[in-house]
Amino acid sequence: MVLSISDFQKNVKGGGARANLFVATLNNPIGEKTSEASQFLIKTAELPGSTITPIIIPFRGRQLKISGDRTFDPWTVTVINDNEFTIRKVMEDWMAEMNNHEDNQGANTGYFADMSVAQLDRGGNELAKYNLVGAWPSDLGPISVSFDNENQIEEYQVTFQYQYWTRGGGVGALPASSPDKFDLGGGNFG
Repeated sequence: MVLSISDFQKNVKGGGARANLFVATLNNPIGEKTSEASQFLIKTAELPGSTITPIIIPFRGRQLKISGDRTFDPWTVTVINDNEFTIRKVMEDWMAEMNNHEDNQGANTGYFADMSVAQLDRGGNELAKYNLVGAWPSDLGPISVSFDNENQIEEYQVTFQYQYWTRGGGVGALPASSPDKFDLGGGNFG
């Protein structure tokens, strides 16, 4: 089979998803509104992944691999710092609510918030949206300052832990009818 550039072009729908067309929304449980600012000040984010770790069962010299538990890697964003430290102050306050600097005390519950990141098309429409459920900041990165950094705006990273993610919105939405059953062409799973 000989494949041509025309065949390739037909299969790259919409010209392909562009890495720079996204919007990330940070919410927080402590009252300050960060969702609007984050849509402009999040420079980098990632569409989240997950891993299902295999459980290996030895049987007569062979290994049967069955699906184990799903794990979700931390979610990291890079923030552009503004002169008011809008997002930075919220992250510092949020983390202080969970565990303050002075006496190592903080909230046991109530510090979770939902986040989202959406892939956009060139018209600004959502192709897919990932909702990160029960997120909280686990790492607030430092901000480098230096006389050598002329004509640069400060940036820093925030890493969030979260319970799980769901996919919705746009063409990448999970089916609403029966999200626990799907057909891969070889049979039903569920």
